[in-house]
Amino acid sequence: MTTTTEPTTTGPAGRRPGSAGGVDPSRRGPAGPRVGLARLGAHQILLELRQFARSREQVMFTILFPVIMMVIFGSIFDADIGAGVTYTQYFVSGMIASGLMVTGFQALAIQIPIERDRGVLKRYRSTPMPRSVYFIGKVGMVVTLAVAQVVLLLAVAVPFFNVSLPATSARWLTLGWVILLGTTACTLMGIAFSSLPKSSRSATAIVTPVALVLQFISGVFFIFTELPSWMQQIAALFPLKWMCQGMRAVFLPDAFGAQEPAGGYELDRVAVVLAVWCVIGLVLCLGTFRWTRRQDG
Repeated sequence: MTTTTEPTTTGPAGRRPGSAGGVDPSRRGPAGPRVGLARLGAHQILLELRQFARSREQVMFTILFPVIMMVIFGSIFDADIGAGVTYTQYFVSGMIASGLMVTGFQALAIQIPIERDRGVLKRYRSTPMPRSVYFIGKVGMVVTLAVAQVVLLLAVAVPFFNVSLPATSARWLTLGWVILLGTTACTLMGIAFSSLPKSSRSATAIVTPVALVLQFISGVFFIFTELPSWMQQIAALFPLKWMCQGMRAVFLPDAFGAQEPAGGYELDRVAVVLAVWCVIGLVLCLGTFRWTRRQDG
């Protein structure tokens, strides 16, 4: 019995080069329109969220760990630190900012090397799907998780640790743009930093200490003004310090701003610094991101 075969232009699996599912995109007629980028991106976001939910370790570390830390520190330390603000209230604002960094920077800087080692990125690059869809999926996942994390932290902090929700529309607006700029900067830096580890095994060992050091020097676990001045100056170079400061402007009284290093919350400077880090992160992503392992060339 003989069978009809495709011409010699077929690829390894009998598919035409650059095709998906054996269908040549160039031959699609009106009945088979190209799928829009928005639809592909939405599908990729849902896929990323499902994969995230399947990993109990990721869910515990990314979503629940900040809540656990907030409960522990909030239950142990409750002294007044000035202007009617308790250490717990101060810590909660910093923990919200830290949670955004963990979700954007730390999670991606560890997850992407794992996908690179498993050949996931290499397969993505070899498909006809636009490469931008992969990044849309990651960004969409981070934004979704960041919002969920903020809601979860506030759901615990407001009833149990005397933290008040923003009382004015201006504060809600500040919360929105701090989350947006901070998450964007951390996400881009996480994608860029993911090219530094040589393998998935070394990713956690490289990324986690960086994230922990930034938390300790940026005013998450300690009152920022009580840190050595040289430590404050180093922290001011990175976005987490400014994210914490922006969150304090949202959740702490205006009077507490007088205890900031510059005598105020400096929201204009917070916005500028975070925007600059978004640009820096984008440039680094474009210049350093790798789809394959270094040893693969």
